[in-house]
Amino acid sequence: MATRTHAREMVIELLYAYSLGNDNIFKFVDELMKNRKIRNAQADFAKGLFNGVIENLSTIDKAIKSTLKSWDFDRLGIIDKCILRLGVYEILYSNTDTPIIINEAIEISKILGDDNTPKFINGVLDAVNKNASNKDKNEQN
Repeated sequence: MATRTHAREMVIELLYAYSLGNDNIFKFVDELMKNRKIRNAQADFAKGLFNGVIENLSTIDKAIKSTLKSWDFDRLGIIDKCILRLGVYEILYSNTDTPIIINEAIEISKILGDDNTPKFINGVLDAVNKNASNKDKNEQN
């Protein structure tokens, strides 16, 4: 049975294909999930994440860019961008607890990234979370 982690891994794969210019990936989402045995609630969860990232891509990328100090967004690896985009989407738009989001992103980055990716992902997502929290506090005042 697929877990939310499996669903998130699938979303990273879909975002990767989309980032490489495969705009037709939307036609194959159901088939790809079926092949990975991601069904029912987990499939709905994955589709919601994928569609949410794509619909909010400019806002997500802006949030990532605002936290990069000595990195050029355009020079980030595609996998790193995909993991960050998913994590930032969840931080900004979901009700999932932020530590869970960041931990999932780190664990996925250990599988898909290089040795430095988990630390980088952690730092960027933590900064995005702090920026979002500060923005929320400022809007409440």
